[in-house]
Amino acid sequence: MAKENVKDIEEFKKIVRNLRVLARSRPEDKYLLVTGLKEQGNVVAVTGDGTNDAPALKKADVGFAMGLTGTDVAKHACDIIVMDDNFASIVKAVVWGRSIYDNIRKFLVFQLTINIVAIATAFIGSCILKESPLAAIQLLWINLIMDSFASLALATEPPQADLLSRAPSPRDEYIVSRKMLKNIFLMSLYQIFIVYSVVFAGPYFFPEPDAALRFGSSTRFVFPGFQKHWDGSPLYSQYEDRFGPSRHFTNVFNVFTLMQLFNLVNARKINDELNVFSGILKNWMFLAVFAFIAVGHVIII
Repeated sequence: MAKENVKDIEEFKKIVRNLRVLARSRPEDKYLLVTGLKEQGNVVAVTGDGTNDAPALKKADVGFAMGLTGTDVAKHACDIIVMDDNFASIVKAVVWGRSIYDNIRKFLVFQLTINIVAIATAFIGSCILKESPLAAIQLLWINLIMDSFASLALATEPPQADLLSRAPSPRDEYIVSRKMLKNIFLMSLYQIFIVYSVVFAGPYFFPEPDAALRFGSSTRFVFPGFQKHWDGSPLYSQYEDRFGPSRHFTNVFNVFTLMQLFNLVNARKINDELNVFSGILKNWMFLAVFAFIAVGHVIII
């Protein structure tokens, strides 16, 4: 037998002996062990089924009690009851718990980004243009995407295989991590830049099929949707009764909404993963919500 194998066997026997001693220890010993691990900054989970396990189950960050063989004292002291007394169920509970936590964070990334961009668009537009580039009915549609459909799509993300390979989240960790803040900040800046590029430069590159609504007789671009000039004199307001709303601000709304739609895909990954499409075909609910938003937006436009 190789020396390495002999060494591994001896180490294994030593671990088994230590575990046997711990299993036969007093309730105070288990309680002190959990307390010491927590004071060192560890996240502690404890399983148990007897009355003597109750103090440790209560002290641990997460206590698992057996549902079939566990005593009532252990069940009342724990956080989660394993109904089938199967340790594989504990693994499933950990996987789904981490998955739900990640899905909440994904929704926060998406919602905070769209909130920042919408507020900046409405506020800056009101200060500079004396009007918001986004109408109230358009903001209602954006709000519907943000609060209802996005939460439904991101909440249905299934657990990923790599969830168990990472360390537990520290108990003092903020739900919005630094990586999430970076993604929110950079994506918000990008979207605000694009939106106001369309707002101020749109009349110079958006085509207008109706010749009567073009920005000058020698161009083929859309007429500015601003109601007034910078000096306060009427601009498009003098044509609105005749031609209806300008397509300029419709294009602003269209670009803004499409950025949120594709940011919904980006929000699926919050830990700087490069492939944001990984596993997307396994989530039919996400694809259905994505398609519904896209079709509904086309109909609205």
